[in-house]
Amino acid sequence: MSILTVKNISHGFGDRAIFEDVSFRLLKGEHVGLIGANGEGKSTFMNIITGNLMPDEGNIIWSNKVRVGYMDQHAVLEKGKTIRDVLKEAFKYLFDLEEEMMKITEKMGKASPEELEKLLEEMGNIQEILENSDFYIIDSKIEEVAGGLGLRDIGLDKDVTELSGGQRTKILLAKLLLEKPDILLLDEPTNYLDEEHIEWLKKYLQAYENAFILISHDIPFLNSVINLIYHVENKKLTRYVGDYENFIRIYEANKKQLEAAYKRQQQEKAKLEDFIARNKARISTTGRAKSRQKKLDKMEIIELPQEKPKPEFNFKPARTSGKLIFETTDLVIGYDEALSKPLNLRMERGQKIALSGANGLGKTTLLKSLMGEIKSLSGEVELGDYQHIGYFEQETKKDNRNSCIEEIWNDFPSYTQYEVRAALAKCGLTTKHIESKVMVLSGGEQAKVRLCKLINRETNILILDEPTNHLDVEAKEELKRAIKEYKGSILLVCHEPEFYRDVVTEVWNCEEWTTKIV
Repeated sequence: MSILTVKNISHGFGDRAIFEDVSFRLLKGEHVGLIGANGEGKSTFMNIITGNLMPDEGNIIWSNKVRVGYMDQHAVLEKGKTIRDVLKEAFKYLFDLEEEMMKITEKMGKASPEELEKLLEEMGNIQEILENSDFYIIDSKIEEVAGGLGLRDIGLDKDVTELSGGQRTKILLAKLLLEKPDILLLDEPTNYLDEEHIEWLKKYLQAYENAFILISHDIPFLNSVINLIYHVENKKLTRYVGDYENFIRIYEANKKQLEAAYKRQQQEKAKLEDFIARNKARISTTGRAKSRQKKLDKMEIIELPQEKPKPEFNFKPARTSGKLIFETTDLVIGYDEALSKPLNLRMERGQKIALSGANGLGKTTLLKSLMGEIKSLSGEVELGDYQHIGYFEQETKKDNRNSCIEEIWNDFPSYTQYEVRAALAKCGLTTKHIESKVMVLSGGEQAKVRLCKLINRETNILILDEPTNHLDVEAKEELKRAIKEYKGSILLVCHEPEFYRDVVTEVWNCEEWTTKIV
């Protein structure tokens, strides 16, 4: 049975077309991976099917009474509400039914025998819905999902406005899973999850009976939970049965077939055009030339998809730093309260270190404390000599109204416009992206603009906070190559072991230092 039907939609922003005549159908229980390069329109597609965006043309048809769950990362969490309060909101419709049942109970005292029979039937129906929806074990369901995503470690009675952006995203994801809608729409759900919680979410989605559409650039995760791929490329949406490996195999085979057919057609076209040019003027052969022209006019011309610019990340080396990168003495990090035990850490030139551990333990706080951006609660940080630090920040301001060109020019005022454009193009951005405002770009495109700043600055130390969030597969592979070849020192926070495992020299587990229960 079709839950969702998308018919012939077209959509664009300004003069930039995103989709042309796209159709899509989702059946009950299908687990769909929506994939494609940064900026191809995956999040736009999600916004269109949820009604947040109206397509320029086409129709979106949902079947009746389908409950749709979409994780809105910009949802406002009210001050005064605890994590538990927000998670209980997932069951609002059940609490409403319970209230309705109480009202029926009140009416029973004054009801006639006929009315009583009706009221008992209504009450029985509500009771059945409540029992089938696990209403009477809501607290244990909240505990289970909150534990799986690491929210129990934060404390379910904590005010939601005291939490980091990543922790709030976890709450929204937990609430969405507890709602158990007929269709889940998940846009990069692993971005703020650590390894343990990604593993829990993987098992949850593998056992999920209802349908979902998942956008993720974490291929091992995506591969383990989906049974269908829809690939967004060149304004089209193409369906592939099976996992990501199967998609790649068929996609590459189709690409080779198309290229071979294009080559054959171009050769045939050149022959026909040559014959027409040599024979159309001669009376004896003009008939044959006209016949060839008709054949040429009827030819359905094969077009190869436009090649996307491939990102190229090469970090500029600064002069060599001193042997010591940093050394901490009884360093305690945090804001109002301590996030760590006293830390005695040392990093030396040439080391490439990954920080691992659950979210909310203070990995970002540690990076900022080492750089002096946040004052530590106690202890000291000693930095070495001749340090040229490049910092990639995980979260940036939302409403950046600069164009990409202005954004780079602000940091590199001596560059010519040609040099700014060339620098952005090297990071895999097209002319349309380069001339757009930063705020209208996808998360992956914004990350490429930030990487552009980083690779054009001379550095001998890189501090990278979740650099792979939002990056597509190609950009991620290129970034991995670049940091492997980087001769300086690296301190990296990343929730994808596949990315850093063969890049770093050491992994520091932050769970060993935290004051929190993990």
